[in-house]
Amino acid sequence: MSSLPTPAARSRGTALAVLVVALCWTVVLFDGLDLFVYGAVLPGMLDDPDLGLSPGRAGDLGSYATFGMLLGALSAGTVTDWIGRKKVIIGCTTVFSLASAGCAMAPTLGVFGVARFVAGLGLGGLLPTTITLVAEYAPRGRDNLMIGLLMTAHQAGGILAALLGLWLVEPFGWRSAFWVGLAPLVIAVPLVAMFLPESLGFLIARGRTDEARRLADRYRVELPATEPAPATPPDRRHALTALFRDGQWRRTVLFWWASFGGLLLVYGVSTWLPTMMRGQGYELGSALAFLIVINLGGIVGMLVAGRIADRFGAARVAAVWFGCTAIGIYLLGIHMPLALTYLVVFLTGLWLFSAQTMVYATVVGRSTAENRATAVGWTSGMGRFGAVFGPWLGGRLVANEAQDWGFTVFAATALFATVMIGLTGLRTARRSPRSGPARPVSTTG
Repeated sequence: MSSLPTPAARSRGTALAVLVVALCWTVVLFDGLDLFVYGAVLPGMLDDPDLGLSPGRAGDLGSYATFGMLLGALSAGTVTDWIGRKKVIIGCTTVFSLASAGCAMAPTLGVFGVARFVAGLGLGGLLPTTITLVAEYAPRGRDNLMIGLLMTAHQAGGILAALLGLWLVEPFGWRSAFWVGLAPLVIAVPLVAMFLPESLGFLIARGRTDEARRLADRYRVELPATEPAPATPPDRRHALTALFRDGQWRRTVLFWWASFGGLLLVYGVSTWLPTMMRGQGYELGSALAFLIVINLGGIVGMLVAGRIADRFGAARVAAVWFGCTAIGIYLLGIHMPLALTYLVVFLTGLWLFSAQTMVYATVVGRSTAENRATAVGWTSGMGRFGAVFGPWLGGRLVANEAQDWGFTVFAATALFATVMIGLTGLRTARRSPRSGPARPVSTTG
């Protein structure tokens, strides 16, 4: 016999979900700041005569961080399903925070590139892990909204990075913005260590039922309805091989290609938008303002996409949003009145960032508790090849004074992502039992 959680239990479960989202939102804010700060200070770095940075070399440096993110995402997904979400979040935040200080102190471009690569290891592992944990604690039927709410932090970090570029680079130099990257080590890591709960579903799946029960009692929530752990713990490779069994490999590969296109857009546009718009004749202040506006659009898009996806399905939203992104990016390559340009930039941000987030949400919804972090991590990680390629491609186009072609190439990439996510199937998948504080639980002994 089973029973539904009482209203009081649902209230406590919602409060716990808010706590998890708030703490993860904080670390993802700094993740976005550290990621987007390079694009925000890049015009200042190119203008620094002592640095000797060319646009082509700048594209290479931008790819170092995203290559680190590729490795971080691929490893973190499997490690998270092995040691838990909380430890990975703390470790990743510490890594990219210390690496940001390394960028600030870097005496040469080579050292700067190494520091950006190390930062990428932490940045790449953090995002899929926080997405997984938030999805597991989300109230029933609010998964996509909670993921969208979490990802507003990433765009808020992009806005903060642009503001640092406006406020710090001219008076204090580009290195000052990277010193701000030490803040999460002082602010976020202690909060996460003290207050962030581990995933209840992860604990039960690993056979740590007593620990899960103590955690549930501590926060006064009910244990999730999860399959009992096997007598023999599964091999750590099990979660990865499950992505390819029983014909799942086709959908897995399509998700990877969709993520490749989405992350090529996210990191290519974020890194080169100020420089490309500056090449269109806009002043530096206006070019950085476009970065703020596109991230403001991203925040609105996360909230709108999350609510729509909870009703119609994340895959459908991702497909439509990628198609709209293609239109928006293509229009940016056409000279328009300034007010209209700001509107197009805002709408492009609304569609672009949340389209990629809905790819992750689709993967979350079609995975099980045992391999969810691995599925999201590998989708993010394989997509990082696009994140590596995007900044490099933008650098080559700008170096050859072909930034107008950049808008066309990015628009074509959005169409490619539309096709890939569409081929995965746009119907809402039946959800498997997930961890979460407000789920039906068995009351039989």
